[in-house]
Amino acid sequence: MNQKQLLVIVVVALVLGGFVLYSNKQKSASFQRGERSAGEKLLGDFPVNDVAQITLRQPTGEVNLVKADVWTVKERDGYPAHEEDIIEFARKLWDLKAAQSQKIGESQLGRLELLPPDKGATNSGTLVELKGKDGKLIKSVVFGKKSMRESGESSFGGGGGWPNGRWLYLPDKPGTAYLVSEAFGEIEPKPERWLKKDLFKVEKLKTVSVTYTNATNSWKLTRETENGVLTLSDAKPGEQLDTGKSSPAGNALSYPSFTDVALTQAKPEETGMDSPLVAKIETFDGFNYTVKIGKKTAEDNYYLSMNVSADLPKERTPAKDEKPEDKEKLDKEFKEKISKLDEKLKQEKAYEKWTYLVSKWTVDPLLKERKDLLVEKKEEPKKEETENPSQTGAAPDSKPAPPPPLPGAEPKKEEKPPEKKADGGQ
Repeated sequence: MNQKQLLVIVVVALVLGGFVLYSNKQKSASFQRGERSAGEKLLGDFPVNDVAQITLRQPTGEVNLVKADVWTVKERDGYPAHEEDIIEFARKLWDLKAAQSQKIGESQLGRLELLPPDKGATNSGTLVELKGKDGKLIKSVVFGKKSMRESGESSFGGGGGWPNGRWLYLPDKPGTAYLVSEAFGEIEPKPERWLKKDLFKVEKLKTVSVTYTNATNSWKLTRETENGVLTLSDAKPGEQLDTGKSSPAGNALSYPSFTDVALTQAKPEETGMDSPLVAKIETFDGFNYTVKIGKKTAEDNYYLSMNVSADLPKERTPAKDEKPEDKEKLDKEFKEKISKLDEKLKQEKAYEKWTYLVSKWTVDPLLKERKDLLVEKKEEPKKEETENPSQTGAAPDSKPAPPPPLPGAEPKKEEKPPEKKADGGQ
């Protein structure tokens, strides 16, 4: 064997060795990552339109979303749910595909947080059950640990990562865990998470008044035009409204929101609705709101309920100089406006039956007492300061007045200075 043949053998051996090493690494990586899915729908073509109930369960909580005429939250006495979120969640499940799959034994489920909630373990997952109108199970999925992608250190400093997928387990297909590219961050068994957060909205405020049990704390603000300045309608002598403090009241409840709703069986003494703070608001569109504010919770939220009515005009009053050719256009605009206001009234009447939990900032402009809206009075100088010689103008070397004589004592005669004798006299 010459040198050239030996070199060829060495090169072939190196190539074969590299191939074997690469093959072993690929097998090891396949074991670690799991085999890739063929791309078929993970849950199959289940009848998504037949889903009428979705249950989300963890060891610490449960929520049931139920479809009647609309989707509702069972744990909140059937309060309307945010349908768009539910429909989007069901669509994602129907179209869900696995990016990777991995064989897994029951003893390894906890490692990926895929244990069912009834195990009561801290590393259990979130069980989602899709049911039909009859209550029968259609599909169930256990949502486990999120897959995190490292972001690296940014130019602003710091690092960390973000979720780019999640591990799932299908109880009807045991023995395999699936990694999907959707993180499903919204999957939480918290009733307040699924509530429809629309609420009434005060527009074009005209007057706002707040009534306290102590009448001296009550107040009423009013404005002449939609963009006018608020004034204190019953100002007393010496009272001056501080516009900086009172201006937030002009936007009271213009963008209200709530965090949760109170259960209907909650007692008035628990929510504070047995002796609430009462606010009344009138708008330039003819809406009248009566808002009741109850107790504050440990989370700095307040209980709130509302009643609304509206005095909407039936006909338009033409202007004195209105031209005939403008009448048709103005009549049409008037009807469209009244129609929108009437629809707003119908929608807001639906909120009357509920008591809400709202954040402090939502009702803060209505929590002010009368004194909190007024210009602070300057403090008068103290009596001691007014008697200070440096302020009264008295001479600094003035002698103080002699003390009064003691009882029974003769007053001391004032000694006169000796008279001067004339020059030359003895």
